[in-house]
Amino acid sequence: MPVTNEQDLLQAVKEDPWMMDILAAVNTLGLPDCWVCAGFVRSKVWDIQHGFSSRTPLADVDVIYYDPSDLREETEKLLEARLREIDSATPWSVKNQARMHTVNSLPPYTSSSDGMANFPETATALGLALTAQGDLLLAAPHGINDVIRLVVRPSPRFSSDPYLQEVYTQRISQKNWQAVWQQLQIIPATGG
Repeated sequence: MPVTNEQDLLQAVKEDPWMMDILAAVNTLGLPDCWVCAGFVRSKVWDIQHGFSSRTPLADVDVIYYDPSDLREETEKLLEARLREIDSATPWSVKNQARMHTVNSLPPYTSSSDGMANFPETATALGLALTAQGDLLLAAPHGINDVIRLVVRPSPRFSSDPYLQEVYTQRISQKNWQAVWQQLQIIPATGG
């Protein structure tokens, strides 16, 4: 069944024990404004939309949080080590969004959702989290229409800045997502 709306997406995740285990592991860290995001969510949707019966492997599982009181990269590495103790088979990547604006020389982010809004593509700007009560939450600062329609387009920030347009273009070339998900429609940075 293809994903047609947010409820379909959340239901597909709830029915995926691997994804729910990842979310539960991340929840044990108790990090502020914490989400498992990007390819973890996007690839799930693209796999469903393409009718794949098995999961496309991920290069990493992106965990983001927002803590302006501790901007040390070493803290992120310690958190990755803690997650590896829980699940050593997962390639964890933990990033504090309170410092990640510096990667592309942007103004400071105000939250993890603001960080996601500044991801290169709208279809990647997605995050999942579990509440303390175990409810599943979705963050989608640009909505889910692009991801469910298999459209890859630059986020507003990446379509409006010439330097970031080039970053987006190089990223799309390097990722070569159409080799796996052949139905994707790639929108050029200047046509976003």
